[in-house]
Amino acid sequence: MTTSSSSSSSTTKMSLKLLVDTKAERVLFAEASKDFIDFLFNLHRLPIGVVTKLLTKNMVGSLGKIYESIENLSNTYLLHQNQNKDILLKPKTLIPPGFLLLSNYDTDIKEEEIEPPKLYMCRNRCKSSVTLVLNTPCSYCGYAMNTSVIYVGKNKLEAKGNYGGGEGGFVKEVVTYMVMDDLMVQPMSTISCIALLNKLNIKNVSSLQEMNVEFGVHEGIELLKASLHCNNVLTSVFHSNIKIKKESNVILY
Repeated sequence: MTTSSSSSSSTTKMSLKLLVDTKAERVLFAEASKDFIDFLFNLHRLPIGVVTKLLTKNMVGSLGKIYESIENLSNTYLLHQNQNKDILLKPKTLIPPGFLLLSNYDTDIKEEEIEPPKLYMCRNRCKSSVTLVLNTPCSYCGYAMNTSVIYVGKNKLEAKGNYGGGEGGFVKEVVTYMVMDDLMVQPMSTISCIALLNKLNIKNVSSLQEMNVEFGVHEGIELLKASLHCNNVLTSVFHSNIKIKKESNVILY
């Protein structure tokens, strides 16, 4: 699997190889390398507020309504008038944008521009509490937390090993991984492939074909959305590709 970055937008795209049952129009599994697995595992690090923000227009259930309610609520009803609703609508995460595919959504921050987080505390230094959001009311004295605190530690690309991508991340790059339609992940081997085909009761292998697809921000959003309400996630994300593949019988690149 390869990755590429656009110099004009920090959008990252990967290439995935799918094994598709064209007759049933479903993805059996994807052959993926480290970058895609790190992306999947990083989804668990997204705060629920970030997930809701990403999926507001296509949100399943009522979390989207909560987001909309916060967005539309007048500041008159806030406990502290200087409180910023972005604390809830745009929660801060310490995962740098360059190392999480979805963070490229709605932002044009480049990896080389990533700076260490800005931290603030109240002037009274209550309990040494700090916040990422400027002017957040101190929970102890009520004063706005606007005294800058110096962040000590690795920043920019030096922190790559903690977040995924490159030589860091969660999994080793020495093997290829198999990602099932329901996003179950395991190291790929001939035995595991045969076992899966047997488990799925595949009798006619002539209907099985390889398909190469690109996976970018749009597909990442669709994967996140599908993972919240169905088990055939890869099929859901790439269904239109599968139909084209079936009709044209040409491998997509």
